[in-house]
Amino acid sequence: MLSALRRIPFAVQVLAALVFGVLLGILARQLGGTAQDPNWLALTLDTIGSTFVTLLRTIVPPLIVLAVISSIANLRNTANAARLAGQTLLWFAVTALIAVGIGIALGQLFQPGVNSDVDTGAAQAPDAGSQGSWLAFLESLVPVNFLGLTADTSEEAGSLATSLDFNALQLIVIAIAIGIAAVRVGSAAEPFLAFTRSALTVVLKVLWWVIRLAPLGTVGLLGNAVYSYGWTTVGALGRFALAIYVGLALVLFVVYPVLARLHGLSPLKFFTGVWPAVQLGFVSRSSMGTMPVTERVAETNFGVPRHYASFAVPFGATTKMDGCAAIYPAIAAIFVSQFYGVPLGLTDYLLIVFVSVIGSAATAGTTGATVMLTLTLSTVGLPLEGVGLLLAVDPILDMGRTAVNVAGQAFVPALVAKRERIMDVARFHAPRGLGGFVAPDSGEELRA
Repeated sequence: MLSALRRIPFAVQVLAALVFGVLLGILARQLGGTAQDPNWLALTLDTIGSTFVTLLRTIVPPLIVLAVISSIANLRNTANAARLAGQTLLWFAVTALIAVGIGIALGQLFQPGVNSDVDTGAAQAPDAGSQGSWLAFLESLVPVNFLGLTADTSEEAGSLATSLDFNALQLIVIAIAIGIAAVRVGSAAEPFLAFTRSALTVVLKVLWWVIRLAPLGTVGLLGNAVYSYGWTTVGALGRFALAIYVGLALVLFVVYPVLARLHGLSPLKFFTGVWPAVQLGFVSRSSMGTMPVTERVAETNFGVPRHYASFAVPFGATTKMDGCAAIYPAIAAIFVSQFYGVPLGLTDYLLIVFVSVIGSAATAGTTGATVMLTLTLSTVGLPLEGVGLLLAVDPILDMGRTAVNVAGQAFVPALVAKRERIMDVARFHAPRGLGGFVAPDSGEELRA
């Protein structure tokens, strides 16, 4: 049974899981139940989905630290390392600028907040821990402890409960400092760097095991979303959701292919090459969880040298978010302004552009899109209560946002590699195997 399942391409398994998840979600709604007292099927779907997300989140902290340290160490042997880093940042900003421009244009075209039938009574302002502000962003750069851990204590059923979480931005700062220090130390740090590379290989293997559970996690996540929100809530925000997905589609199917064509790369090969990362990003909703696949896409399918891909992809996984940090906050800010009747001027739109291009690193701290949206709203001066209006459809939107995020995280390194003449162009245009990767390949194909 397992051997037969392994022979089914991963893409087919994911697509089947999407359909199966929707069907089970519809069935769960028919069985009845409430949010406080869900039926057995809804509870099962929620448990499966939340367990998959928990597994991904568990592996992210060591993955961030080890990947960033290793990427800095790998870049030290590159003659034009500073130029590559500068070009990477430049094209991150250029594509983000194009994406936020598309978002603003679609916001004006769709008018998502005009006559929107949304229950304002259900809307709640985000709590302080999920709000984004420039001061909070600057403060979050300073690690509160070596592990980047934060604790949150709340009262549940008359007793106090404390939960631990990690701050990804602080972990990045810690890893960058350690990586630079290791490079500056020189030969004395070689045993440490060798251990880091070995540990990263082990962590990536564990992450591959978690990724293989993605079809099962997809069934739980999508089924629970259909059960929890149904079509009524989605319909009330239908114009907003449609505008988001149109913007995401324009970036993925127009902007990236046009830039690829302008640099002499086949748009079709871009799509077939990036598909393994896009599909996993869509179902996992995690750029960091998808990072090993994104890096493999950049190296194996796009012909990006390993020493550069191992720097650009982990860096992009935390800062390159055309979906979460450009398209979404631009359209969402316009939705909130229209819903509350707060007009936006030219200066406000320029601020939205500025936040999207410069402030995307702030999304690394907590839940990316929510923090980015609150950062945008607070910068422009719009009501933060508007965030609560959009949370109902956020899981559905987050799938598309993450898919576009990881596509950009693989595409920009390919673009820079082509411009710097370090790309293996023949590999970029090579045929893909059934698993979605160029064959022959020394690694295993992406199959579940």
